[in-house]
Order: sequence, then structure tokens, then C-alpha cells
Amino acid sequence: MVSDIALNTEETNPDVLLQTFFRTFPDYTEDDRKRIDDAWRFLYKKTGSLKRGCGKPYYLHPIRVASILAESHMDAECIIAGMFHNILSVEGVGSGEISSLFGDTVLQIISGTTKITNLNIKNHTLQQADSIRKMLFAMVDDVRVILIKLADRLDRMRNIKSVEPPAQRAIAQEVIDIWAPLADRLGMSTVKTEMEDLSLKYTNPDVFQQIKAIVAQKKGERAQYLDKAVQTIQKAALKAGLDVTITSRAKHFYSIYQKMRKRNKEAGELYDLLALRIICNTVSECYTLVGIVHSLWKPLDGRFKDYIAMPKSNGYQSLHTTVMYEGKPLEIQIRTVDMHNVAEHGVASHWLYKKGMTHDVVDVENLSIINQLRELRMDHINDETFFNTLKNDLLGDEIFVFTPKGDVVELPAGATAIDFAYHVHSAIGEKIVGAKADGKIIPLSIPLKNTQIIDILTNPQAHPTANQLEMVKTSKAKSKIRAWLTQNDPTFADKTALAKTAADNAANAIYSQKKQRVRHHPEGTDLTGKRGTGKIRIGNTTNFLVTIAKCCNPKFGDPIVGYVSIGRGVIVHRADCRLFQRIPNIEKRTIEVIWDTEDVEKSGDHKK
Repeated sequence: MVSDIALNTEETNPDVLLQTFFRTFPDYTEDDRKRIDDAWRFLYKKTGSLKRGCGKPYYLHPIRVASILAESHMDAECIIAGMFHNILSVEGVGSGEISSLFGDTVLQIISGTTKITNLNIKNHTLQQADSIRKMLFAMVDDVRVILIKLADRLDRMRNIKSVEPPAQRAIAQEVIDIWAPLADRLGMSTVKTEMEDLSLKYTNPDVFQQIKAIVAQKKGERAQYLDKAVQTIQKAALKAGLDVTITSRAKHFYSIYQKMRKRNKEAGELYDLLALRIICNTVSECYTLVGIVHSLWKPLDGRFKDYIAMPKSNGYQSLHTTVMYEGKPLEIQIRTVDMHNVAEHGVASHWLYKKGMTHDVVDVENLSIINQLRELRMDHINDETFFNTLKNDLLGDEIFVFTPKGDVVELPAGATAIDFAYHVHSAIGEKIVGAKADGKIIPLSIPLKNTQIIDILTNPQAHPTANQLEMVKTSKAKSKIRAWLTQNDPTFADKTALAKTAADNAANAIYSQKKQRVRHHPEGTDLTGKRGTGKIRIGNTTNFLVTIAKCCNPKFGDPIVGYVSIGRGVIVHRADCRLFQRIPNIEKRTIEVIWDTEDVEKSGDHKK
């Protein structure tokens, strides 16, 4: 549901706006209503005279953000923080005042949102966009910060008409690259879907209008088609003693757009644009319903997916099947009420209110929590524990730091400022003499921390050192430092390379010794009465390029070994050649070679 506040952008009376909010979202307790009321009046007192660039009152955006959060049933602290998400930038408002009036938690949340708002988010590739999304998790200590920013971005997309077209496209691209996938990662399909559709409207308006026209054109035909399907399923479900709720819909525009790109078809050529959603009471009813549906209509091969037994990474659970109904594919989703709440609200469902018991939140144990990271089977769980589990598993063994210009750099956990410098540019890495993190000098040997702003100090006379090689974590930094030292420092002894060379030599020596034990020819073969043809045989042929090694110059009868080279064919050495033993990975490159022979007649050199 989209709230009245989100739709009615003409209303500006603060009292009417708050009354509309509480009428739309009546499930808050008296204590929560009082706190939200106080927050709203504080906001109006501080910003009532301020106007935005479009000429509308400053406070309209905060109340719309709060209403989007309330649609996801967020708690009072999140609603207040949503109203205040940008208030620290308002003149005359200090963090101490917010903390004393509304609590440390609210201050912590809005401080997190302010930090993200101040980011200079620049993504030029999908990989960078993914790094930014992960970095956002690294920045915050309360997941509600992310939820507020999602609500902020969604409201901005809803009210983007007043912005110039180039800025519209830039904002829409950021939303489709960063924020919609983030909503999807958090399992918030309602927010994700609307963000995607609005972004498509401004990034590719022609396609958006084309899809909109086709969907609108067949609206009456679609409604009649879907209503018949709904009645058929409901009749069969009642006969089986099941009470279910069925809704019908056309797929959202961005989903249709993705299908067009994937299948290289126009929107009018696609048929599987319709879907039904069946809400059951229990998991067993879900499986019963899919059996009923498959008995009514023929299912399409390969289109049944069981996300109940194997949930998606964001916690989504449902049964999906596609059937042929009246000659057209019809997608059907079947899930329980709890699964539907998680599918619609994702991580926000952690704060969902129990119906009729508005003071208590739904037991986390009964929810399919984001990412299915692990089953949180605990008697008691607080928001901090919940989010730390989420954050650690989302980030894995990575950290995210900033350049002074605000670009995000993703590095492995344990990386140092030297790794950062080489990531930015090899020339900077070579000249590094020091580093600052958030404006303070730090040792080059200590690991960097998430969200630090790293500034590298360089000196034209500086160069890589063996100590730096011990400090770095990334393969790029290791290889660059090692290469410089090998070329420029005669005292440098690469311990890793030496150990590898020693191991290679030992392995090659063992292989060579095996070859030396083999006499002039494979075991059991007597060279008496034979002479060499001057060729080398591999298997049954001598028709290939061969080079005789100059270092040991093997002669007919010597035990020989061969290896495949690049551009010189097979190189043949004596089996006891020391140079051969030093060739890296020689055992993997060798090939079985023997001297080619011919018979020698007793009466003379007559070829057989």
C-alpha cells in the first residue's frame, strides 16, 4: 500500500499531515504516538520556514520518508529518525539537543544516515556498485540507517519531476545500480520493485512508455482472464477444505523490460507477464495448493521452483510454478502469511508488529531472516546481535575505505595503507612513505579499518623495501614490490621465491634421477644391433620439431629427457643435465622421448 501522505503532495498543513499519518498507521501505542508527535513538532519548529529548491516546504520530504518506513511497520525510533534523517545539517540543530530530547539511539541512527548522505557515491561499473553496497553495510551499526536511506531514495524518485532531466537520469541510475539491488539484498521486494520501475521511467523513458501502453491496452482483457483463473483455484481450494487468499497482478515494468532484453523481444511478444499470488495458512497447505494447481492446468517443464525448501539468499520463501492456462503461460506464487511479510518487507519484518498486540514485535525465531545466514534459534535476541550477524556475513573478509575524493576502495581484510596505495596506482605505491587515516598519521604496518578515509604521503626519493613486502596483503602489492626489489636491490633475497626454487629443484632432481636409472632405451630393450637415425621418437612418430640442448649435447645412447617449450618444440637434454633440473615445474612439462633406431645388418649398413 502507498500511503495517503506519499500521494498527497499538495497538503502542507503540519497538523493535518500528522493526523493523516496516524490515521493511515493506527497501530502505534499511545507512548509511541506521543514521541512521534513531539518529534514532528520539533521538526516543524526548526524547519517550518525553510523551502526546498522546488519551492515546497522542507518538512514534506521527512513526513513522506516516515510514512514509507511506517508502511514497513518500523518502530517509533526509526520513524523519528526518518523524520530527522537530515536534521543535523539544519542551522541551529545540534546532536546534544537531539540526544537529550529523543535519545541516543535516534541520534546514532541519524548520524549514520548523515554519514551516508555526505558520501560522494560514484560508480562506473557494476563491480564498483557492488562494492558501494557492501561498503554501506560496513559504515552503519544499525540496519535502520539503511532502511531510512532506502526510504529517502524512494521518495526522491517519487518526486523527481522538478529536477532537470540530466540530474533525473543520474539519480535514477544511482538508484538502479545501488539502492534497488540493496533493497533486493535486504529482501524488500516492495521497495525494490517501485525503485526499479521509477528508475526505468527516467533512464529509458521510451521503453517505459511502450510497456505502459501495452499493459494498459490489455488491462480489461487481463482482468477477465485472471479473474477466471482465481475463481477456478478458489473453488478447487474450498473443495479441499482450504481457506486461501488469491491476488492477481501484471508483472512490474522493469521485470518486463528485463525479459525483453533477455529474450530480445518486444513487450507485445511476451506472454508470461501475468501472475497470481496465493497466500496460505501453513507450509503444508502451500504444497497441497501447488498439487491442486497442477491438477487444474499443465505445468511448464523446468518452471517449478521450491524456494520454501531452499530459500533465496535474501530470505525469500515461496513456491513458484508456471502453468498453461487458456493457451498462455500463467505464473503462480504460493506462500504463507509470514513468508509474504518477509517477501514484501525483508529485513524490516524484524520489526513487524503482531496484529492486535502492537507493543510486541514478531518473534525473530518465526521469521525467515535475511540471507538465511543461519537459523537464529535463540530465546532472546536484540537488534545489535541481529544486525551484527547480518553485517558480518554480508561483508565477509573484505573492508571498504575511501580515497580523499570519496571513491570507494575494496580491499581484503588485513590490508594496509601500502596495499591501498598500490590499488590506487603502482607509482604511488612505490613512493609511499606514510599514510593518514581520517586525518591522523597511522603506521604503514597496521591493517586498515572499514570506512576510513586514507591519504597517502609520498616522497620522490622513496622506493619499495623488503619490510614492505612483509606488510602487504594483496597480490598486486606483493608482485610489484617483489619485481622492483629483484630488479633494483642486489641484496634482496626473496624467501618465498627461493623456497619455491629449492622445492622445484628437488622435484626436478628426483625426476632426473629416475631417468638416469633407465638405460639407453626403455626397460627390457637391447640396443645391440641397432644404430641411431639421428631422430627422436615420441610414441610411434618422429614427425615433430626437436631441439637438442647445447648445454649437455646428448649423444645416441645417453639417457635423455624432453620437455615442451614455447616456439622451439621439444627440447631434449641428457637425463643428468643440471640445467634441466633447474627448469621451473619441469615435471609438469616433460614428455617421454627415446632415441629412434634402425637395425644394422651383419653384412653392412643396410636399412631394414
